[in-house]
Amino acid sequence: MPPKFGTSGLRGLVTELTANLVADHVRAFIAACPVGTGLFVARDLRASSPDIADMVIAAARGEGLDVTDCGNLPTPALALASMGAGAAAVMVTGSHIPADRNGLKFYVPGGEIGKADEAAILANLGRVGAGSAGKVTVNTGAGADYVARYVAAYGDAMRGMTIGVYSHSAVGRDLLLDIVAGLGATVVELGRSATFIPVDTEAVDPAIRAQLKVWAKNHNLDAIVSTDGDGDRPLLTDEYGEVIVGDILGQITGSALGADIAVTPVSSNTGAEALFGKVKRTRIGSPFVIAGMEEVGGRVVGYEANGGFLLGFAAEVSGGMLAPLMTRDAVLPFVVPLTAAMDGLSALVASQPPRFTAAGRLQDVPPEKSLALVAALDTDQFKRADFLACLNGKEASVDRTDGLRITLTDGRSIHLRPSGNAPEFRFYTEAGTIEVARETLTLGLEVMRQRLT
Repeated sequence: MPPKFGTSGLRGLVTELTANLVADHVRAFIAACPVGTGLFVARDLRASSPDIADMVIAAARGEGLDVTDCGNLPTPALALASMGAGAAAVMVTGSHIPADRNGLKFYVPGGEIGKADEAAILANLGRVGAGSAGKVTVNTGAGADYVARYVAAYGDAMRGMTIGVYSHSAVGRDLLLDIVAGLGATVVELGRSATFIPVDTEAVDPAIRAQLKVWAKNHNLDAIVSTDGDGDRPLLTDEYGEVIVGDILGQITGSALGADIAVTPVSSNTGAEALFGKVKRTRIGSPFVIAGMEEVGGRVVGYEANGGFLLGFAAEVSGGMLAPLMTRDAVLPFVVPLTAAMDGLSALVASQPPRFTAAGRLQDVPPEKSLALVAALDTDQFKRADFLACLNGKEASVDRTDGLRITLTDGRSIHLRPSGNAPEFRFYTEAGTIEVARETLTLGLEVMRQRLT
């Protein structure tokens, strides 16, 4: 699958992210979008990221733009710093995808790029460099500012807790340790890795799930926290090491902050409709969530099934007011549930509306195969009926907002969606119990595997 540019940025195999390709996209971004006071650049911990960051910096300087190099930094911390300075930003990361791939995420001074920005960037590809020489400065304080955002807002709200931090290869792992310690908890670091581990918070690997449960028991933990590689998607377990799915984290966080409106993709848990005064459903992806939040305004939050959370209003918290941050973040959706869990996270999760989701993926699936299969199921009701019969279900309704989401007559839902930026096929399920959701997911993935291979 060759490098692909979309609203989530540019992604592809490292071997195909050449200096010319990277520079072409950076020049197009600078020509097409507002850059404000300059360009902030940061990177994750993939082995390829430093070289790609150097390509980005060289291309931006060649356009006469001043560059602020933030080094290794989580995506939301970069966005917080660049937006505060009125600058654009580029994050070098492949997020949760394997280490042989990487990419770029683009930010204008107001936040993540949108669909109009994407079209403008594509229209400006192929430009010749201006040949100027912008300045480079180094920012060493963006990480500390990110830590201070949460410590100042919540004080010692985790005092008395023992929290495991699964560090793996997340770029924000040291900041995560500082945040948890700064909030008063006793910290136990777990699983730091010298090599990159592609942690997908939306489809956590079974081996990682098993290890989390062992750690929780052996260390008598109240919870385990972690993120994906670039720190914009949370991973949180309860006291038993059981992973709490991202849309439940979004529900808990948004309602605890006093939001009136939630904007979330069609893949998220429908329990949201029982918790918020209004719920706006969107296509999958933070740019669509942000566009929805800007449309509705007010005391609005946004979140995705991967757990990424967006705060759209100034929220009153224990330490004062927490300023909005209109980019996907991983810290707030574990801080808020932990500080709200009077009787443990498992009890807090059990108190949510009785709708349960599960998500998984098939990897190394050629996009043309997955797209063709979903298109066939979409257009042929008899093929859909045959497919659903394999899941012991019958169709009640179909939602085509993003991919194919089918509600079954027994109350279950399944959602089929080929990935837009990786050779993956994603499968989401929802049911009245977690056991049924997981059973449907396991069966559905096997049926899809057989049909795709």
